[in-house]
Amino acid sequence: MVADPRKNHLLWALPEAEWQRWQPALESVDLPLGEVIYESGGTMTNVYFPTSAIVSLLYVMENGASAEIAIVGNEGVVGVSIFMGGGSTPSRAVVQSAGRGFRLKSRFITAEFNRSGPVMHLLLRYTQALITQMAQTAVCNRHHSLNQQLCRWLLLSLDRLQGNELVMTQELIANMLGVRREGVTEAALTLQRAGLIRYARGHITVLDRPGLERRTCECYAVVKKEYDRLLPDLTAV
Repeated sequence: MVADPRKNHLLWALPEAEWQRWQPALESVDLPLGEVIYESGGTMTNVYFPTSAIVSLLYVMENGASAEIAIVGNEGVVGVSIFMGGGSTPSRAVVQSAGRGFRLKSRFITAEFNRSGPVMHLLLRYTQALITQMAQTAVCNRHHSLNQQLCRWLLLSLDRLQGNELVMTQELIANMLGVRREGVTEAALTLQRAGLIRYARGHITVLDRPGLERRTCECYAVVKKEYDRLLPDLTAV
């Protein structure tokens, strides 16, 4: 089956003239679990528009410990530092949920951004939403319980996937949240006993999304509201 680039919300939101320019330049790619899209400080040659994958942006400490600062799925693009003028970033981008996406050469998207007009405004609004997610993640990790953080993380991931199932090991979740695996195990069991999720062999199935929303902290709603405010109505995607 041929992948549809307009399953990515930003690509779907492009005006027709821009879409006609972009379409021949988009390259379909597989994004397998654990693949590193870029490393901290590395030269970035492409941006990525996930359609069915989720990419985690991680900050990695000198001792190898890491913590997630944001996730990107079908709502966005990986590599904002390219068109924002930085060219590199101190974070690492790793595929946290396998799937597909499309990539675009750095020079192409930089040229499109510098044209100003609708592309620049769309990408700037997306970048503001991403910054909100990063800031709220930092607040959440400092002030809220691991149970609340896990609920927030599950809800943000679900918003970027079709369906209600994530393929994810507890070890990977622990790395994302910057906590010990035992803590994730305990938090996941608490949610499972409450009938909110089912967890088995690396598969997390969300059984009661409204229940997760009631258990999470305000951080999820803050991030979702900002994405909804800044980006187009995407119910048709």
